[in-house]
Amino acid sequence: MLARVANNLFWMGRYIERSEHLARYMNVNYFSSLDAPNDISQSRQFVLRSMLFVADEEEIKDIKELDEQEVLFDIGLNPDKPFSIVSSINNAQQNANGARDLISTELYESINTLKRTVNNYDKNIFVKNGLFDFTTMVTTNVASLRTKIRGTLLHDEVYAIIMLGIYIERANQVIRIINSKYNDALIEKVNFGSSLTKSYEWTTLLKCVESYDMMRRYYRKVPTSHTVLDFLILNPHCPRSIMNSLKCIDSYIGYLSKEEFPDKDSAAFLIGKLKYEHMFKTIEDVQGDLKGFIEKLVDDLSLVGEKMDKDYFSLY
Repeated sequence: MLARVANNLFWMGRYIERSEHLARYMNVNYFSSLDAPNDISQSRQFVLRSMLFVADEEEIKDIKELDEQEVLFDIGLNPDKPFSIVSSINNAQQNANGARDLISTELYESINTLKRTVNNYDKNIFVKNGLFDFTTMVTTNVASLRTKIRGTLLHDEVYAIIMLGIYIERANQVIRIINSKYNDALIEKVNFGSSLTKSYEWTTLLKCVESYDMMRRYYRKVPTSHTVLDFLILNPHCPRSIMNSLKCIDSYIGYLSKEEFPDKDSAAFLIGKLKYEHMFKTIEDVQGDLKGFIEKLVDDLSLVGEKMDKDYFSLY
């Protein structure tokens, strides 16, 4: 397989996953704020800043007052913003074009249909009263795309490369969402003196990654920072957890490299090391310096992506 084509498959997977997480984050944060227990969590500025923080935190550094319709448009349907949902879906479709001969007609047509639907979505309806319908449509269609990937492709190198993109993006998005909700919980604590451990933002975090019900089933208690972070970072059985993503990335890289003892400078070695480091972490290790843990994990995942690009996708 040409490195260029492999790169297209990898980024197709990443952009598909990215669009879903951003759409759900918008949906959950916007509508959860209506039932939030305090004024700060109900504040439009608070909610909009949280959305932009996940989409692209650079966007909020110099802005004091956010316009709701402008923020919703930028994150959802602004093709000039590289972080927008429409940009992610357009990029997924362009990458699918570059690997057309290796993917199924069913998957290719579904990506094209989603692209047309998103690009033709009425912008005025979206920013005024269409947020729920739009974000639900995106998350539903992305779930359908993942079904097409698993159900219509051969489970070979092509499938492994797409799934690598999906799981690396999932790990990145989940850790960004954890970081955003942790910051929101800190703001809530400063303004209202509420408990950081029992903040409403931990419940919102679980809903942002579709893990609320399973976390309640696993722990059988009200979400706290301790149980939520343990579930979303270290629990290998939660399909949205960092640990689960690391295991899947390690498995698919192992399938591609086929090396029992990978080179120490390779992506396979780095992801294996990262996986085993987290297998033996405890939630106390994480909560002791959550900010430092997040920053290190973001850097480690970025390095894995760079190593993968060098090992499998680089043209030179």
